[in-house]
Amino acid sequence: MNSNNSDSSAAGTAARGRGRRAALIAGLVAATALPLGITASAEATSADATARTAAFRSVGGQPSNSVTRIADFYGAYIDAQSGPGEGGNLVTELRKYYVHADYRKELAAWEDKNHADGVLRAQNVPAKWTVTDNGKADHSEAVVTMTWGDRTTTELVVDMNRDHEIIHIGDRGSGAK
Repeated sequence: MNSNNSDSSAAGTAARGRGRRAALIAGLVAATALPLGITASAEATSADATARTAAFRSVGGQPSNSVTRIADFYGAYIDAQSGPGEGGNLVTELRKYYVHADYRKELAAWEDKNHADGVLRAQNVPAKWTVTDNGKADHSEAVVTMTWGDRTTTELVVDMNRDHEIIHIGDRGSGAK
């Protein structure tokens, strides 16, 4: 019986050893996997936060800044032209507010001659636009880049006087007439 007992004891010791090894391996796997899981989770959370942050944009400006005013005008004008009824009275009121009275007459003459919108210099409305300062000493000049539905772009040079009124829209600035 002694030998049987010792076999049983040896088998129990071996089983305990296998159990301890299995527990040790499971512990090592858990200890290794847990930080990896936390890291992956943190990376996913960080990527989600970055994507949400990238979705937020800001647009700023000052009413005393001519480039801001040109951007405001083109933004509102394009919005109005894109809306129902193609802007109607809003387009007219925006022109009265932002465009110098004498230049409105020139715009009307250009439109009659070219059968297109004089502010956009086109028959349709761009899909998007940007305004970039072009600088001048006696007045402000900006380049308006319009991107159309087919992804082509056109540029207009817009001049504004010190009273924040648009005095010229064209391929070149008013100084290059």
